[in-house]
Amino acid sequence: MATALNIVILAAGVGKRMQSSLPKVLHPLAGRPLLEHVVNTARTLLPSKICVVIGHGGDAVQQQLGGEDLIWVKQEPQLGTGHALMQVQSMLDQNGITLVLYGDVPLVNINTLQKLIGSAQGKQCALLTAVLENPFGYGRVVRNLTTNHIEEIVEQKDANQDQLLIREINTGVMIIPNVYLHEWLPRLDNKNAQQEYYLTDLIAMAVKQNVQVASTQPENIWETMGVNSKRQLAELERIYQKEYANKLLDAGVSLADPARIDIRGDLICGSDVEIDINCIFEGTVKLGHHVKVKAHCVLRNVIVSAETVIFPYSHIEESEIGTNCRIGPFARVRPGTTLSDKVHIGNFVEVKNSQIATGSKASHLSYIGDSIVGENVNIGAGTITCNYDGANKYQTIIEDNVFIGSDTQLIAPVRIAKGSTIGAGSTITRDTPAETLTLSRSKQVSVSGWKRPLKSKP
Repeated sequence: MATALNIVILAAGVGKRMQSSLPKVLHPLAGRPLLEHVVNTARTLLPSKICVVIGHGGDAVQQQLGGEDLIWVKQEPQLGTGHALMQVQSMLDQNGITLVLYGDVPLVNINTLQKLIGSAQGKQCALLTAVLENPFGYGRVVRNLTTNHIEEIVEQKDANQDQLLIREINTGVMIIPNVYLHEWLPRLDNKNAQQEYYLTDLIAMAVKQNVQVASTQPENIWETMGVNSKRQLAELERIYQKEYANKLLDAGVSLADPARIDIRGDLICGSDVEIDINCIFEGTVKLGHHVKVKAHCVLRNVIVSAETVIFPYSHIEESEIGTNCRIGPFARVRPGTTLSDKVHIGNFVEVKNSQIATGSKASHLSYIGDSIVGENVNIGAGTITCNYDGANKYQTIIEDNVFIGSDTQLIAPVRIAKGSTIGAGSTITRDTPAETLTLSRSKQVSVSGWKRPLKSKP
Protein backbone atom coordinates (compact mmCIF):
# COMPACT_ATOMS: atom_id res chain seq x y z
CA MET A 1 0.00 0.00 0.00
CA ALA A 2 1.40 3.42 -0.99
CA THR A 3 2.32 5.84 1.77
CA ALA A 4 -0.32 8.54 2.23
CA LEU A 5 0.93 11.95 1.12
CA ASN A 6 -0.23 15.16 2.78
CA ILE A 7 0.84 18.49 1.30
CA VAL A 8 0.97 21.73 3.27
CA ILE A 9 1.42 24.99 1.36
CA LEU A 10 2.56 27.93 3.47
CA ALA A 11 1.00 31.11 2.06
CA ALA A 12 0.45 33.44 5.02
CA GLY A 13 3.26 35.96 4.47
CA VAL A 14 2.61 39.70 4.26
CA GLY A 15 5.09 40.43 1.49
CA LYS A 16 5.97 43.98 2.52
CA ARG A 17 8.68 44.31 -0.11
CA MET A 18 6.11 43.84 -2.86
CA GLN A 19 4.91 47.38 -2.05
CA SER A 20 1.34 46.37 -2.84
CA SER A 21 -2.03 45.94 -1.13
CA LEU A 22 -2.48 42.69 -3.08
CA PRO A 23 -1.53 39.60 -1.03
CA LYS A 24 1.87 38.41 -2.21
CA VAL A 25 0.73 34.96 -3.30
CA LEU A 26 -1.92 36.51 -5.58
CA HIS A 27 0.58 38.44 -7.67
CA PRO A 28 0.50 36.98 -11.20
CA LEU A 29 3.27 34.94 -12.77
CA ALA A 30 2.54 34.08 -16.41
CA GLY A 31 -1.05 35.22 -15.92
CA ARG A 32 -1.76 33.06 -12.87
CA PRO A 33 -1.39 33.81 -9.14
CA LEU A 34 1.85 32.54 -7.61
CA LEU A 35 -0.13 30.29 -5.30
CA GLU A 36 -2.08 28.76 -8.18
CA HIS A 37 1.17 27.49 -9.72
CA VAL A 38 2.04 25.76 -6.44
CA VAL A 39 -1.45 24.31 -5.98
CA ASN A 40 -1.48 22.92 -9.53
CA THR A 41 1.89 21.27 -8.96
CA ALA A 42 0.65 19.82 -5.67
CA ARG A 43 -2.41 18.36 -7.38
CA THR A 44 -0.31 16.48 -9.91
CA LEU A 45 1.21 14.50 -7.01
CA LEU A 46 -2.26 13.13 -6.16
CA PRO A 47 -2.01 13.68 -2.38
CA SER A 48 -4.65 12.54 0.08
CA LYS A 49 -5.09 16.17 1.16
CA ILE A 50 -3.76 19.65 0.46
CA CYS A 51 -3.74 22.18 3.29
CA VAL A 52 -3.12 25.85 2.53
CA VAL A 53 -2.06 28.09 5.42
CA ILE A 54 -3.18 31.67 4.84
CA GLY A 55 -2.83 34.86 6.82
CA HIS A 56 -2.44 38.32 5.30
CA GLY A 57 -5.34 38.87 2.89
CA GLY A 58 -6.43 35.30 3.48
CA ASP A 59 -10.07 35.84 2.56
CA ALA A 60 -9.09 37.26 -0.83
CA VAL A 61 -6.67 34.40 -1.39
CA GLN A 62 -9.28 31.77 -0.59
CA GLN A 63 -11.92 33.49 -2.70
CA GLN A 64 -9.70 33.69 -5.78
CA LEU A 65 -8.21 30.20 -5.59
CA GLY A 66 -11.28 28.33 -4.35
CA GLY A 67 -11.00 24.59 -4.89
CA GLU A 68 -13.11 22.03 -3.05
CA ASP A 69 -10.04 19.83 -2.66
CA LEU A 70 -8.19 22.47 -0.62
CA ILE A 71 -8.24 22.73 3.17
CA TRP A 72 -7.85 26.37 4.21
CA VAL A 73 -6.31 27.22 7.57
CA LYS A 74 -5.63 30.70 8.95
CA GLN A 75 -2.43 31.55 10.79
CA GLU A 76 -3.04 34.54 13.05
CA PRO A 77 -0.67 35.94 14.12
CA GLN A 78 2.18 34.80 11.86
CA LEU A 79 4.92 33.52 14.16
CA GLY A 80 7.10 31.60 11.72
CA THR A 81 7.02 28.53 9.51
CA GLY A 82 6.91 26.10 12.42
CA HIS A 83 3.96 27.97 13.89
CA ALA A 84 2.24 27.78 10.48
CA LEU A 85 2.56 24.00 10.44
CA MET A 86 1.22 23.83 13.98
CA GLN A 87 -2.06 25.28 12.66
CA VAL A 88 -2.67 22.24 10.44
CA GLN A 89 -1.32 19.55 12.76
CA SER A 90 -4.78 18.32 13.73
CA MET A 91 -5.69 17.86 10.07
CA LEU A 92 -2.71 15.73 9.13
CA ASP A 93 -3.01 11.96 8.95
CA GLN A 94 -1.51 10.01 11.82
CA ASN A 95 0.57 8.03 9.35
CA GLY A 96 2.10 8.83 5.98
CA ILE A 97 4.31 11.78 5.12
CA THR A 98 3.87 15.53 4.77
CA LEU A 99 5.43 17.60 2.00
CA VAL A 100 5.88 21.30 2.80
CA LEU A 101 5.70 23.76 -0.10
CA TYR A 102 5.56 27.56 -0.26
CA GLY A 103 3.02 29.79 -1.97
CA ASP A 104 5.71 32.22 -3.10
CA VAL A 105 8.01 29.56 -4.62
CA PRO A 106 6.03 28.84 -7.78
CA LEU A 107 8.37 27.04 -10.18
CA VAL A 108 9.47 23.91 -8.32
CA ASN A 109 9.36 21.08 -10.83
CA ILE A 110 7.17 18.01 -10.44
CA ASN A 111 10.16 15.75 -11.27
CA THR A 112 12.17 17.38 -8.48
CA LEU A 113 9.37 16.78 -5.98
CA GLN A 114 8.91 13.17 -7.06
CA LYS A 115 12.62 12.60 -6.53
CA LEU A 116 12.37 14.17 -3.08
CA ILE A 117 9.40 11.99 -2.17
CA GLY A 118 11.30 8.95 -3.38
CA SER A 119 14.20 9.80 -1.08
CA ALA A 120 11.95 9.78 1.99
CA GLN A 121 11.87 6.01 2.30
CA GLY A 122 10.45 4.42 5.42
CA LYS A 123 10.51 6.81 8.36
CA GLN A 124 13.18 9.26 7.29
CA CYS A 125 13.00 12.97 6.59
CA ALA A 126 14.06 14.60 3.33
CA LEU A 127 15.22 18.09 2.42
CA LEU A 128 15.43 19.87 -0.90
CA THR A 129 18.75 21.73 -0.79
CA ALA A 130 20.66 23.82 -3.30
CA VAL A 131 24.21 25.11 -3.68
CA LEU A 132 24.34 28.84 -4.40
CA GLU A 133 27.19 31.12 -5.37
CA ASN A 134 25.76 33.73 -3.01
CA PRO A 135 23.79 32.08 -0.20
CA PHE A 136 23.12 35.32 1.71
CA GLY A 137 19.77 35.34 3.45
CA TYR A 138 19.22 31.57 3.34
CA GLY A 139 19.41 28.99 6.11
CA ARG A 140 22.63 26.98 5.84
CA VAL A 141 22.70 23.17 5.75
CA VAL A 142 25.25 22.00 8.33
CA ARG A 143 26.67 18.53 7.67
CA ASN A 144 28.86 16.21 9.71
CA LEU A 145 32.40 16.58 8.39
CA THR A 146 33.03 12.84 8.69
CA THR A 147 29.77 11.22 7.53
CA ASN A 148 28.40 14.13 5.46
CA HIS A 149 25.03 13.54 7.11
CA ILE A 150 22.83 16.59 7.72
CA GLU A 151 23.04 17.70 11.34
CA GLU A 152 21.06 20.93 11.42
CA ILE A 153 19.86 23.98 9.53
CA VAL A 154 21.02 27.35 10.80
CA GLU A 155 19.22 30.52 9.78
CA GLN A 156 21.27 33.46 8.46
CA LYS A 157 20.70 35.60 11.57
CA ASP A 158 21.69 32.77 13.91
CA ALA A 159 24.74 31.51 11.99
CA ASN A 160 28.34 31.93 13.16
CA GLN A 161 31.19 32.99 10.86
CA ASP A 162 32.09 29.43 9.82
CA GLN A 163 28.47 28.55 9.08
CA LEU A 164 28.03 31.67 6.96
CA LEU A 165 30.69 30.29 4.60
CA ILE A 166 28.52 27.27 3.79
CA ARG A 167 27.01 27.50 0.28
CA GLU A 168 24.49 24.67 0.57
CA ILE A 169 21.18 26.18 1.59
CA ASN A 170 17.81 24.97 2.73
CA THR A 171 15.11 25.72 0.18
CA GLY A 172 12.39 25.19 2.76
CA VAL A 173 10.83 22.33 0.81
CA MET A 174 10.91 19.26 3.01
CA ILE A 175 9.24 15.98 3.85
CA ILE A 176 8.59 14.88 7.42
CA PRO A 177 6.91 11.57 8.38
CA ASN A 178 3.63 12.40 10.12
CA VAL A 179 4.44 10.25 13.12
CA TYR A 180 7.34 12.59 13.88
CA LEU A 181 5.41 15.76 13.08
CA HIS A 182 2.83 14.94 15.71
CA GLU A 183 5.62 14.30 18.20
CA TRP A 184 7.93 17.22 17.37
CA LEU A 185 5.65 20.17 16.55
CA PRO A 186 4.50 20.66 20.16
CA ARG A 187 8.17 20.81 21.21
CA LEU A 188 9.14 23.73 18.97
CA ASP A 189 10.19 26.95 20.72
CA ASN A 190 11.04 30.48 19.60
CA LYS A 191 14.41 30.94 21.30
CA ASN A 192 16.17 32.50 18.35
CA ALA A 193 17.10 35.90 16.92
CA GLN A 194 13.70 36.44 15.29
CA GLN A 195 11.67 34.91 18.14
CA GLU A 196 9.83 32.72 15.68
CA TYR A 197 9.01 29.02 15.58
CA TYR A 198 11.29 27.58 12.90
CA LEU A 199 10.18 24.61 10.88
CA THR A 200 13.86 23.86 10.33
CA ASP A 201 14.26 23.04 14.04
CA LEU A 202 12.52 19.76 13.25
CA ILE A 203 15.69 18.67 11.48
CA ALA A 204 17.73 19.09 14.65
CA MET A 205 15.11 17.00 16.47
CA ALA A 206 15.40 14.32 13.81
CA VAL A 207 19.18 14.18 14.20
CA LYS A 208 18.87 14.00 17.98
CA GLN A 209 16.60 10.94 17.62
CA ASN A 210 18.88 9.35 15.01
CA VAL A 211 16.27 9.79 12.29
CA GLN A 212 18.10 10.01 8.99
CA VAL A 213 17.68 13.21 6.96
CA ALA A 214 18.05 12.57 3.24
CA SER A 215 18.52 15.33 0.70
CA THR A 216 18.08 15.92 -3.01
CA GLN A 217 18.77 18.91 -5.22
CA PRO A 218 16.56 20.45 -7.91
CA GLU A 219 17.14 19.97 -11.61
CA ASN A 220 17.40 23.76 -11.93
CA ILE A 221 18.39 26.33 -9.33
CA TRP A 222 15.55 28.65 -10.38
CA GLU A 223 13.02 26.10 -9.16
CA THR A 224 13.83 27.14 -5.60
CA MET A 225 13.64 30.89 -6.19
CA GLY A 226 11.01 32.67 -4.13
CA VAL A 227 9.29 35.98 -4.70
CA ASN A 228 9.73 38.76 -2.16
CA SER A 229 9.78 41.79 -4.46
CA LYS A 230 8.52 42.97 -7.84
CA ARG A 231 12.06 42.65 -9.16
CA GLN A 232 12.22 38.97 -8.19
CA LEU A 233 8.78 38.45 -9.69
CA ALA A 234 9.97 39.94 -12.98
CA GLU A 235 13.06 37.71 -12.94
CA LEU A 236 10.92 34.60 -12.49
CA GLU A 237 8.57 35.74 -15.24
CA ARG A 238 11.47 35.82 -17.71
CA ILE A 239 12.69 32.41 -16.55
CA TYR A 240 9.21 30.94 -16.94
CA GLN A 241 8.77 32.40 -20.43
CA LYS A 242 12.20 31.22 -21.53
CA GLU A 243 11.48 27.68 -20.36
CA TYR A 244 8.08 27.64 -22.05
CA ALA A 245 9.58 28.96 -25.28
CA ASN A 246 12.19 26.21 -25.21
CA LYS A 247 9.45 23.58 -24.81
CA LEU A 248 7.66 25.00 -27.85
CA LEU A 249 10.85 24.95 -29.89
CA ASP A 250 11.56 21.36 -28.85
CA ALA A 251 8.03 20.45 -29.98
CA GLY A 252 8.69 21.90 -33.45
CA VAL A 253 7.08 25.33 -33.14
CA SER A 254 8.92 28.07 -35.05
CA LEU A 255 9.47 31.18 -32.91
CA ALA A 256 10.89 34.27 -34.61
CA ASP A 257 12.49 35.24 -31.28
CA PRO A 258 12.09 33.00 -28.19
CA ALA A 259 12.78 36.01 -25.97
CA ARG A 260 9.78 37.90 -27.34
CA ILE A 261 6.79 35.69 -26.64
CA ASP A 262 4.56 35.55 -23.55
CA ILE A 263 2.40 32.56 -22.61
CA ARG A 264 0.02 33.31 -19.77
CA GLY A 265 -1.77 30.00 -19.63
CA ASP A 266 -1.53 26.99 -21.96
CA LEU A 267 -0.48 27.13 -25.61
CA ILE A 268 -1.16 23.93 -27.54
CA CYS A 269 0.31 23.78 -31.05
CA GLY A 270 0.02 21.45 -34.00
CA SER A 271 2.84 20.82 -36.45
CA ASP A 272 4.64 23.57 -38.37
CA VAL A 273 3.14 26.43 -36.37
CA GLU A 274 4.92 29.78 -36.84
CA ILE A 275 4.80 32.58 -34.25
CA ASP A 276 6.31 36.00 -34.88
CA ILE A 277 7.60 38.46 -32.27
CA ASN A 278 5.76 40.03 -29.33
CA CYS A 279 2.72 37.76 -29.36
CA ILE A 280 0.78 37.14 -26.14
CA PHE A 281 -1.24 34.00 -25.48
CA GLU A 282 -3.61 33.99 -22.50
CA GLY A 283 -5.83 31.28 -21.04
CA THR A 284 -5.97 28.19 -23.24
CA VAL A 285 -5.02 28.73 -26.87
CA LYS A 286 -4.97 25.93 -29.45
CA LEU A 287 -3.25 26.46 -32.79
CA GLY A 288 -3.79 23.87 -35.53
CA HIS A 289 -1.29 22.60 -38.09
CA HIS A 290 0.47 25.24 -40.20
CA VAL A 291 -1.12 28.17 -38.38
CA LYS A 292 0.84 31.41 -38.64
CA VAL A 293 0.54 34.13 -36.01
CA LYS A 294 2.23 37.31 -37.14
CA ALA A 295 3.79 39.99 -34.96
CA HIS A 296 2.14 41.77 -32.02
CA CYS A 297 -1.01 39.65 -31.77
CA VAL A 298 -2.96 38.85 -28.59
CA LEU A 299 -4.96 35.60 -28.38
CA ARG A 300 -7.02 34.70 -25.32
CA ASN A 301 -8.92 31.40 -24.98
CA VAL A 302 -9.00 30.80 -28.72
CA ILE A 303 -9.10 27.79 -31.03
CA VAL A 304 -7.48 28.42 -34.42
CA SER A 305 -7.78 25.66 -37.00
CA ALA A 306 -5.22 24.57 -39.58
CA GLU A 307 -3.73 26.79 -42.30
CA THR A 308 -5.13 30.00 -40.84
CA VAL A 309 -3.01 33.17 -40.78
CA ILE A 310 -3.39 35.82 -38.08
CA PHE A 311 -1.85 39.01 -39.41
CA PRO A 312 -0.10 41.61 -37.21
CA TYR A 313 -1.74 43.55 -34.39
CA SER A 314 -4.86 41.38 -34.24
CA HIS A 315 -6.69 40.75 -30.97
CA ILE A 316 -8.81 37.58 -30.67
CA GLU A 317 -10.56 36.33 -27.53
CA GLU A 318 -13.04 33.62 -26.56
CA SER A 319 -13.59 32.60 -30.19
CA GLU A 320 -13.19 29.74 -32.66
CA ILE A 321 -11.51 30.24 -36.02
CA GLY A 322 -11.91 27.75 -38.85
CA THR A 323 -9.38 26.42 -41.36
CA ASN A 324 -7.63 28.55 -43.95
CA CYS A 325 -8.94 31.86 -42.60
CA ARG A 326 -7.25 35.23 -42.91
CA ILE A 327 -7.55 37.55 -39.91
CA GLY A 328 -6.20 41.10 -39.79
CA PRO A 329 -4.04 43.04 -39.70
CA PHE A 330 -5.51 45.19 -36.91
CA ALA A 331 -8.58 42.97 -36.54
CA ARG A 332 -10.51 42.44 -33.33
CA VAL A 333 -12.50 39.24 -32.82
CA ARG A 334 -14.44 39.39 -29.57
CA PRO A 335 -16.05 36.71 -27.35
CA GLY A 336 -18.74 34.44 -28.72
CA THR A 337 -17.53 34.52 -32.32
CA THR A 338 -17.25 31.49 -34.58
CA LEU A 339 -15.67 31.80 -38.00
CA SER A 340 -16.05 28.90 -40.42
CA ASP A 341 -13.49 27.94 -43.07
CA LYS A 342 -11.97 30.43 -45.54
CA VAL A 343 -13.37 33.48 -43.79
CA HIS A 344 -11.53 36.78 -44.24
CA ILE A 345 -11.68 39.41 -41.51
CA GLY A 346 -9.58 42.35 -42.69
CA ASN A 347 -7.97 45.43 -41.28
CA PHE A 348 -9.87 47.42 -38.64
CA VAL A 349 -12.80 44.99 -38.65
CA GLU A 350 -14.43 44.09 -35.34
CA VAL A 351 -16.56 40.98 -34.90
CA LYS A 352 -18.46 40.26 -31.69
CA ASN A 353 -20.76 37.36 -30.72
CA SER A 354 -21.34 36.39 -34.33
CA GLN A 355 -21.21 33.34 -36.58
CA ILE A 356 -19.76 33.77 -40.04
CA ALA A 357 -20.06 30.90 -42.52
CA THR A 358 -17.62 29.55 -45.08
CA GLY A 359 -16.11 31.86 -47.67
CA SER A 360 -17.51 35.12 -46.33
CA LYS A 361 -15.42 38.23 -45.90
CA ALA A 362 -15.40 41.65 -44.30
CA SER A 363 -12.21 43.23 -45.53
CA HIS A 364 -12.20 46.79 -44.23
CA LEU A 365 -13.37 49.03 -41.41
CA SER A 366 -16.57 47.22 -40.39
CA TYR A 367 -18.41 46.22 -37.21
CA ILE A 368 -20.30 42.91 -37.12
CA GLY A 369 -22.06 42.33 -33.82
CA ASP A 370 -24.70 39.81 -32.70
CA SER A 371 -25.00 38.53 -36.24
CA ILE A 372 -25.42 35.34 -38.22
CA VAL A 373 -23.68 35.61 -41.58
CA GLY A 374 -24.17 32.97 -44.28
CA GLU A 375 -21.77 31.60 -46.89
CA ASN A 376 -19.99 33.66 -49.55
CA VAL A 377 -21.14 36.98 -48.18
CA ASN A 378 -19.21 40.14 -49.05
CA ILE A 379 -19.46 42.91 -46.46
CA GLY A 380 -18.22 46.21 -47.86
CA ALA A 381 -16.00 48.74 -46.11
CA GLY A 382 -17.60 50.79 -43.37
CA THR A 383 -20.58 48.47 -42.86
CA ILE A 384 -22.09 48.49 -39.37
CA THR A 385 -24.62 46.19 -37.76
CA CYS A 386 -26.48 48.55 -35.45
CA ASN A 387 -27.31 45.98 -32.76
CA TYR A 388 -27.86 48.12 -29.67
CA ASP A 389 -30.71 50.53 -28.95
CA GLY A 390 -29.25 51.80 -25.70
CA ALA A 391 -30.92 49.11 -23.61
CA ASN A 392 -31.12 45.84 -25.56
CA LYS A 393 -29.13 43.94 -28.17
CA TYR A 394 -30.74 42.65 -31.38
CA GLN A 395 -29.64 40.20 -34.04
CA THR A 396 -28.82 40.74 -37.70
CA ILE A 397 -29.15 37.80 -40.09
CA ILE A 398 -27.34 37.92 -43.42
CA GLU A 399 -28.12 34.92 -45.61
CA ASP A 400 -25.91 33.23 -48.23
CA ASN A 401 -24.47 35.05 -51.26
CA VAL A 402 -25.35 38.54 -50.05
CA PHE A 403 -23.35 41.54 -51.27
CA ILE A 404 -23.41 44.57 -48.98
CA GLY A 405 -22.08 47.82 -50.41
CA SER A 406 -19.76 50.13 -48.54
CA ASP A 407 -20.92 52.47 -45.78
CA THR A 408 -24.12 50.54 -45.02
CA GLN A 409 -25.95 50.49 -41.71
CA LEU A 410 -28.05 47.42 -40.88
CA ILE A 411 -30.52 48.36 -38.14
CA ALA A 412 -31.22 45.22 -36.12
CA PRO A 413 -33.34 43.23 -35.86
CA VAL A 414 -33.17 42.72 -39.60
CA ARG A 415 -32.78 39.89 -42.12
CA ILE A 416 -30.92 40.32 -45.40
CA ALA A 417 -32.34 37.59 -47.62
CA LYS A 418 -30.35 35.18 -49.76
CA GLY A 419 -28.72 36.70 -52.82
CA SER A 420 -29.59 40.29 -51.83
CA THR A 421 -27.47 43.22 -52.95
CA ILE A 422 -27.41 46.29 -50.74
CA GLY A 423 -26.43 49.50 -52.46
CA ALA A 424 -23.58 51.49 -50.96
CA GLY A 425 -24.50 54.16 -48.44
CA SER A 426 -27.81 52.55 -47.46
CA THR A 427 -29.52 52.43 -44.10
CA ILE A 428 -31.54 49.22 -43.96
CA THR A 429 -34.34 49.08 -41.39
CA ARG A 430 -36.56 46.33 -42.83
CA ASP A 431 -36.03 42.78 -44.08
CA THR A 432 -35.01 42.62 -47.74
CA PRO A 433 -36.38 40.33 -50.47
CA ALA A 434 -34.15 37.64 -51.93
CA GLU A 435 -32.12 38.15 -55.12
CA THR A 436 -32.99 41.85 -55.20
CA LEU A 437 -31.09 45.14 -55.14
CA THR A 438 -32.11 47.18 -52.12
CA LEU A 439 -30.87 50.66 -51.43
CA SER A 440 -31.86 53.53 -49.20
CA ARG A 441 -30.45 56.96 -50.04
CA SER A 442 -31.59 60.57 -49.97
CA LYS A 443 -31.96 62.24 -53.36
CA GLN A 444 -28.70 63.87 -54.37
CA VAL A 445 -28.97 67.64 -54.51
CA SER A 446 -26.50 70.31 -55.71
CA VAL A 447 -27.01 73.81 -54.27
CA SER A 448 -25.86 76.58 -56.59
CA GLY A 449 -24.34 79.72 -55.17
CA TRP A 450 -23.39 78.05 -51.87
CA LYS A 451 -20.04 79.11 -50.47
CA ARG A 452 -17.97 77.69 -47.68
CA PRO A 453 -17.80 79.82 -44.53
CA LEU A 454 -14.63 81.81 -43.96
CA LYS A 455 -12.68 82.10 -40.76
CA SER A 456 -13.27 85.35 -38.90
CA LYS A 457 -10.30 87.71 -38.76
CA PRO A 458 -9.10 88.49 -35.23
